[in-house]
Amino acid sequence: MPVETRSFRNRSAVGRFPSVTLSLGEEAEDDREELEERDEQTENACRRWLQKICPCCCRRSKDDDDITETLETTDEVEDGDKDKDKDEDKDEDKDKEEENPDGSEIDELLLRVRSIDLMKSQSGENRTKHHTNLYQSQNLIIRRGQPFQMWVTLSRPLDRNTDKLHLELKTGPLPAVAKGTHAIVPLVEKLGNDQWEAAIARRDGDRLLLSINSPPTAVIGRYQLTVETSCASGEFISTHDPANDIVVLFNPWCGVDAVYMDSEEERQEFVLNDVGRIYYGTMEQIGARTWNYGQFDDGILTTCLFLLEKSGTPSSGWGDPINVVRIISAMINSLDDRGVVEGNWSGFYADGTSPTVWSGSVEILKEYHKNKGTPVKYGQCWVFAGVFTTVLRCLGVPSRTVTNYKSAHDTDVSLTTDVYLDENLDPIDSLNADSIWNFHVWTDCWMARADLPAGYGGWQTVDATPQETSQGTFRCGPASLAAIRNGQVFLKHDSPFVFAEVNSDKIYWQRNKDGTFTQIYSEKKAVGHFISTKAVGSDERNDITHLYKHPEGSEAERIAVETACSYGSKAEAFAAPTAEDITVTVALDGEGPTMGQNAELSIELRNSSSEKRTLDLHSQASIMYYTGVHKATVRRDRTDVDILPNEVKTLEWTLEYDDYKDQLIDQAALMLTLSGRVKETQQVVATQFSFRLRTPALIIKPVGRAVVGQKMAAEISFTNPLPRVLKAVVFHVEGLGLVAARRINYGDIGSRASVSLTEHFVPSLAGPRKLLASLDCKQLTQVHGVADLLVQGGQ
Repeated sequence: MPVETRSFRNRSAVGRFPSVTLSLGEEAEDDREELEERDEQTENACRRWLQKICPCCCRRSKDDDDITETLETTDEVEDGDKDKDKDEDKDEDKDKEEENPDGSEIDELLLRVRSIDLMKSQSGENRTKHHTNLYQSQNLIIRRGQPFQMWVTLSRPLDRNTDKLHLELKTGPLPAVAKGTHAIVPLVEKLGNDQWEAAIARRDGDRLLLSINSPPTAVIGRYQLTVETSCASGEFISTHDPANDIVVLFNPWCGVDAVYMDSEEERQEFVLNDVGRIYYGTMEQIGARTWNYGQFDDGILTTCLFLLEKSGTPSSGWGDPINVVRIISAMINSLDDRGVVEGNWSGFYADGTSPTVWSGSVEILKEYHKNKGTPVKYGQCWVFAGVFTTVLRCLGVPSRTVTNYKSAHDTDVSLTTDVYLDENLDPIDSLNADSIWNFHVWTDCWMARADLPAGYGGWQTVDATPQETSQGTFRCGPASLAAIRNGQVFLKHDSPFVFAEVNSDKIYWQRNKDGTFTQIYSEKKAVGHFISTKAVGSDERNDITHLYKHPEGSEAERIAVETACSYGSKAEAFAAPTAEDITVTVALDGEGPTMGQNAELSIELRNSSSEKRTLDLHSQASIMYYTGVHKATVRRDRTDVDILPNEVKTLEWTLEYDDYKDQLIDQAALMLTLSGRVKETQQVVATQFSFRLRTPALIIKPVGRAVVGQKMAAEISFTNPLPRVLKAVVFHVEGLGLVAARRINYGDIGSRASVSLTEHFVPSLAGPRKLLASLDCKQLTQVHGVADLLVQGGQ
């Protein structure tokens, strides 16, 4: 019995001729042939009709004698399987097919993009004019609000009458035109000033030199570029190539950018300088260390953009520098969002790096990016500020690292720094949450403030050190320095906190027998001194205290304090002052005590009255974190002091090495607290004096000529100032353009011993360079040194 077979029409007919015949054996074969003949006739009629209506889609077959014609499908055009016509246009068609063997006539007329040249060489015109030639990156890096150029090579010359061309730039996960993250850049006759536009600067056959402008408010970040064309034959979109991504930055050189800075000297310092100075210590003993910002180093720009992306904030907000600095302020510290640096003030850093070891930002940022956003251990305020300054300068925001001495930390929004004493005038540690840091380092950035009344633009304080939250996140600023100076703490962002840091009064409260507290004394000059930053164009210290506050004690300064505190939680603290005829001050000789030796201070008591006074004086010496947080009390004294009329009496006070040697922590910071009551008048006097024990510097001596590509050396020498062995000493060496950060596990250094080591390296960049070194061990921190080198260019 023959097998039953199913006969289907040719698959190309299915759908147009839905009837299907099921037959047996030879009858099925005859039916198939008859159906196919009928189908072919019908189909040929359809094709002839289509050819009349749309000759470009339905072409003739190569056989003149055949009445059938073929319909070219899209797939056949792409595969190159075309039938050659055998009619009067046969020769012409053949010539065209030889010119365009892989495409149809439509493809010949289509305007294709053959290549894109962004002219992104570091030494090229784009990078130099945009001041981005220092970035060690292969991308085109531009600054917004300023034209740049690119070559586009097309498949044929552009005809402005029939052809259209535009660029598309997309950034962020969900680009949108309405949000400014999808820029459609039209081709215009002449560029404007405030929008995405492109104009033809030059023609060279199939090549176009385009000049492109971006708005001064453009979103910063990495953009994907495509070029799109359209003509009568259709549209074409170039394939996205990551090598053609464009990075857009803020532009301090553009007069209408919010970060515009009109001084070229200041732009060189606050945007382009990749090495700076950070100040530390106390107001009487100002220390300085060199810091490598390294904002142009290979991979740093990528890390900065990674930070913005990791923040999870909408990229549509990245065109506003106010928003960007708040994002970065939060992302530099690890709290809330696993940002760059994890803070640690404990003195124990065995599972990470001691904050005093770092000499720059590059190593920290690269480690963070390499580990896919794992916070780097560990940092303190100068590390947070140094890294913050690096990121801001990298993104194009003018910035500087600032140190405030006697920096208050207000914890209850009182805008005062409160000290609580018991009935015996001893500090109540459990209540003293406010503190005064020996020094605190933050960052100032420069921008217009369209969100504030006129006159409040310029320098703004931003801070990445996690102290208090701002709108639920550990960040601070930008707070206008003009607002801080005048006590206008109602202006955003975080002005009350910054005001308290630089100009709060220190209020002393004594506990009464019923548990209440009475204000017994106030210090009006205890906070905010020698606010310092690196000078423009030199390594000198620039005191900018006058930008933060009026002259101490002036009427304008007092008005600012009272204005600010009227918005605080202890406005009642500002009652009329009482007469005071006894004053107490503390001073140190020269640069102050040295680590490993006794600490000697002078206490000066002045009686401005015409009568004798007797003062019951309490003193307490404490080991402090530089943040003003108490660690341990190492000495207490109490004495009665007689002061004759109009007398100035000086008391010598000494803290022996044995008293503090086992208690010291980072920064070697101590505090002397003095308080007392005058028996005759019941006047209360009080003051707190912070000081540090100076540490020796590392001496760095270059050996040999400094020439690019030639090996040289540096000798690093150090003398242990302590009468004890330094255990497990680690040296850290780095220098931009000289040597990548490296650590040397040296071992132990004996009591009072001197050591030296030699490090070899090969300079890679010409010009003035700085070689940095630091030493770290459990017994001694904040030891560092710097050497200046002038590297000559290689052969």
